[in-house]
Amino acid sequence: MIRLYNTMAREKREFVPADPSRITMYVCGPTVYGRAHIGNARPAVVFDTLARLIRHQYGADSLVYARNVTDVDDKIIDAARSEGVAPEVIAERYEGFYLQDTGALGVEAPTRAPHATQEIAGMVAMIGELIAKGHAYAAEEHVLFDVGSDPDYGALSRRDREAMLAGARVEVAPYKRSPGDFVLWKPSADGVIGWDSPWGRGRPGWHIECSAMIREHLGQTIDIHGGGIDLIFPHHENELAQSRCAHGGAPLANYWLHNGFVDFGAEKMSKSLGNVVLINDLLDAGHRGEVLRLALLSGHYRSPLPWTEALIAQSRAVLDRLYRTAGDADAGEADAGVIGALEDDLNTPLALARLGQIDDPAVLRGSGALLGLFGQTADQWFRGDGSSDVDTRMQARTEAKARRDFAEADRIRDELKAEGILLEDGPGGTTWRRA
Repeated sequence: MIRLYNTMAREKREFVPADPSRITMYVCGPTVYGRAHIGNARPAVVFDTLARLIRHQYGADSLVYARNVTDVDDKIIDAARSEGVAPEVIAERYEGFYLQDTGALGVEAPTRAPHATQEIAGMVAMIGELIAKGHAYAAEEHVLFDVGSDPDYGALSRRDREAMLAGARVEVAPYKRSPGDFVLWKPSADGVIGWDSPWGRGRPGWHIECSAMIREHLGQTIDIHGGGIDLIFPHHENELAQSRCAHGGAPLANYWLHNGFVDFGAEKMSKSLGNVVLINDLLDAGHRGEVLRLALLSGHYRSPLPWTEALIAQSRAVLDRLYRTAGDADAGEADAGVIGALEDDLNTPLALARLGQIDDPAVLRGSGALLGLFGQTADQWFRGDGSSDVDTRMQARTEAKARRDFAEADRIRDELKAEGILLEDGPGGTTWRRA
């Protein structure tokens, strides 16, 4: 039985999907204007792990997982203008990088990846419905959601209107009926990307994208909606209001899940704060994607995760130990303790602790797969693609030992060790691995 912490309820609850044969999950994906940092990778890894658990428990084809791509946004437009290229050039470039970087961390592609620029018709239709039902209004080529028309606004973040306005960056504009009203549609100036609509040529606001995509690809009410904790307000609160008002009060999601920040101890990792560590920089520095994945899973997903070199080193050491035990065995059935830990609100620290206690290589590999681990054989993990140079020097050491030239044998061993190559002598001969 899976139990998940539902942000709306502020407690863990048994997960009961509306239709166990078609479980629906939507996670807010990237706005593709720059390289992703390791904090951006946390929701990708967390909800990839949840997807693995759901498919293990309910069947390989049980989950429809959608993760959107925001490919029209002011930051994309600004980046395109600075380079003198079309916005789609920027969006396509950085979406490719995002998939490449998260893929290196073992994140599998979602079932569906709707793009904002391909979903404009659905957004325009939903905006029209909100206007017709009295929940939105057009003003000066903008369309805004009337927050005052929704008596349940604030249910997710549990803030009153005054607190929400005080804690948000609210755009003051003369065409708003209330300062808290948010944009559904805004005009595009000449030369700026836009689409025709009943309210003039323009482009959608950020929040309406997700509501329209969810309805189009998953349905009015979905099982799980996920994202970072920073999205609770205003993004998810606004999504919820739009969808609820468009659909006669039907909830947008039955379970709301939010992951905590990756930080440097004092503040969250953020491009705006200039304190980011890019995924590709970590990979280029020689850190393996699987190590970074384990590091991201080492803390509970709802808690802040301090990012340090020590965390990366510890994660590498843990994986070295696990790969030695797993060897090159085929994956077997997953361990009940690992499953139980993941069923308890995705308790990955407990699941990883249990992995370290498993001595059956097949069970270890089958259990690790639920966490997205063991993507390589042990030989690949320790030796990579191999090295003819190392093999040659290791053979020279073997020959030195055979002629009892132990000084030369020790010299070769120490030389390789200094290069990060460890030799291991055993009954079957000498093998090597990277430190």
